[in-house]
Amino acid sequence: MQTHNLAKLASDYQRDGYITGIPLIDSKTAKSHRDALENAEKDQGILHYLAKVHTIFRSPYELATLPAALDIVEQMIGPDILLFNVTYIIKEAGAASHVSWHQDLTYWGLSHDDQVSMWLALSPATEETGCMKMLPGSHRNGRMEHSTTEDKDNVLLQGQTVTGIDNSNSVTCPLAPGEASFHHGWTLHASMPNQGNDRRIGLNVQYIAPHVRQTKHDMDTSILVRGEDKFNHFGSDTPATSDFDPAAVKRHRELQKLYEETAGTS
Repeated sequence: MQTHNLAKLASDYQRDGYITGIPLIDSKTAKSHRDALENAEKDQGILHYLAKVHTIFRSPYELATLPAALDIVEQMIGPDILLFNVTYIIKEAGAASHVSWHQDLTYWGLSHDDQVSMWLALSPATEETGCMKMLPGSHRNGRMEHSTTEDKDNVLLQGQTVTGIDNSNSVTCPLAPGEASFHHGWTLHASMPNQGNDRRIGLNVQYIAPHVRQTKHDMDTSILVRGEDKFNHFGSDTPATSDFDPAAVKRHRELQKLYEETAGTS
């Protein structure tokens, strides 16, 4: 893969609250990870929107810890990096599922905003298939008021939505398989339904700096993936060393329940 201009990426990120179209793996490698996911789905069922899937499945952990990805994250939050969460976000072809305008950090309970979201495409993310839209510079406004909704087609846990915003300056962010975007936790973003004929498959990865802590409880977990953790605010997740090990799957049920309880409260 090409060498990234890290200084420029950091500057663009600071200005806009996101960067997009960043090649991390080639299309053949992206296809192999898509195949791994879809083969796992045949045995395990739906893997869409499961929290901390990297603790039960090797492929997402491998992608979340790509050195090229961590090099970019380091520009945003520093040399010490915790892997907080990894989740597949999948829109089926022709489905009505969508993501409303929102900010990632709203309900996570984190003490600081030293956090970066990576969205890595494993299938084409185009305007037709419902790629993300970003609102440049919106991260500088801090947290905005969100309303919870009962929209069954909204992918978000609470259907959280920022209303009344002017999105006329929003930017569509298409990604080819193997490309990624990175965005700040306060950057407003959304995506529309998949009107294409292929699944839109993305891997969403959350990174935080070690001084960040969970304010809602003391049971949250993470994995140190670069540098050192001088704070030890989190318990330790165990990365998958095999796929869907029964003990790991049992532990994952607890992690999923905790995530839903944490993100599902204001």
